Amino acid sequence: MQDLQYIELETRANPTAAVIWLHGLGASGHDFEPVVPELGLPDDAAVRFIFPHAPNIPVTINGGVTMPAWYDIKAMDIDRIVDTGQLMDSARAVGKLVEREIERGIPSENIIIAGFSQGGAVAYELGLSYRKTLAGILALSTYFATAKTVQPSEANAGIPINVYHGTFDPMVPEALGVRSVETLRSMGYEPHYMTFPMEHSVCLEEIQDIGRFIRKHVL
Repeated sequence: MQDLQYIELETRANPTAAVIWLHGLGASGHDFEPVVPELGLPDDAAVRFIFPHAPNIPVTINGGVTMPAWYDIKAMDIDRIVDTGQLMDSARAVGKLVEREIERGIPSENIIIAGFSQGGAVAYELGLSYRKTLAGILALSTYFATAKTVQPSEANAGIPINVYHGTFDPMVPEALGVRSVETLRSMGYEPHYMTFPMEHSVCLEEIQDIGRFIRKHVL
């Protein structure tokens, strides 16, 4: 996979922390750019937000139409048949962005990986397998697609994980969010799970909690 294109937003000069935030199927890095002012971060917080754009690929469940996607979804049943190889390629590509932030002077311990829907599946794969300690994983309206194949890193055995889901989500049923949390717990992680009365989207209360997560773990 080629290097990812992305949007970069800094809350102040000389950032000391970074959040790499992955969008969902058919969207772009612009999707979550507007949430930054809603996070409630302190005025003196210096955080760099990276919003990558997924590559354009054919997506089977959408009739093979080419669109921004982190990986192909071959079937939309409850078990989500996905192209695991493409998902792992995307995780590696996002991992390059993590390395770039480290090279720019931000410690890996101050880097959060966030993802919505498809992006959340990539966030799980990258965050749990990355060989350097990360600050946390934010999983929004998503599922743990590589639960059976992920190779957990000892460096992130205790990584903080917040999982968010809409109770009326018609695209990624809440049952998949619950299953992800149960699987994570069976693997020894301690995810924090929150639900909101919404569909496949985000809400202000969720964004505010994400802001609290960022303040707690990197500020």
